[in-house]
Amino acid sequence: MKKNMLIAVQMGLMLLFSWSAWADAGGADYAREKKWADEVVPGLVVGDPVYLQTPRGHHKFLTLFVPGKTGQAVIVVHGMGIHPDWGMIGTLRTELADRGLATLSIQMPILAADATGEAYPPTFAEAAERMGEAVAFLKAKGYAQLAIVSHSMGSRMSRVYLASNPDEAVKAWASLGLSQDTYAGLKLPVLDLYGENDLPPVLTNADKRKQSLAAKNSKQRMIAHADHFFSGRESEMVEAVADFLNATLK
Repeated sequence: MKKNMLIAVQMGLMLLFSWSAWADAGGADYAREKKWADEVVPGLVVGDPVYLQTPRGHHKFLTLFVPGKTGQAVIVVHGMGIHPDWGMIGTLRTELADRGLATLSIQMPILAADATGEAYPPTFAEAAERMGEAVAFLKAKGYAQLAIVSHSMGSRMSRVYLASNPDEAVKAWASLGLSQDTYAGLKLPVLDLYGENDLPPVLTNADKRKQSLAAKNSKQRMIAHADHFFSGRESEMVEAVADFLNATLK
């Protein structure tokens, strides 16, 4: 009887610890992240996998690093539920690297495959921590001028990081497909980039986003015929981001 009670207590404590870690992490699905990493890393062609750790020590997360030829580097932030080499994100991280910029594409917190966007805000605190670690990593590598290039939910996460962590090393932000947020209060140059056939919330909020662009060299640009993922318009997407970075990273 005592042995059974001891086992029950131990199991209860283990469940409590697991639930606390899950809640503290905002419900991020680490098992799904590991599955993505197990698929991405063996097939990696460009760049090297680098694992960074959040300050509180909860989790090591995958990043994909490509060294650059200058002192400039870009942190690439993907959208909801995917990985740092997915589709247009892989295109951005590799083609910007081809232009001489170092790139660090980072795995952001993700939830279950059927999770909706409304479920993601609790992960934003950890997302900001991961971005902070990415900034620290690049600064330690000697990159003094940093930019953030983000998409969709990754842009919402980046907004949270930039609003609460002003850092002179981060000189510019290319925000792709941002929906309900604006850029009010931000002092760094922002490129607001979206597609003509983007998601309804992105299109509806375009005027508010444009009006909130206050910093010098900030601008809004729409790519004709592009959808939310810039499918078939990747070259225009990369050109728009690269032109903006060339103008803001000196």
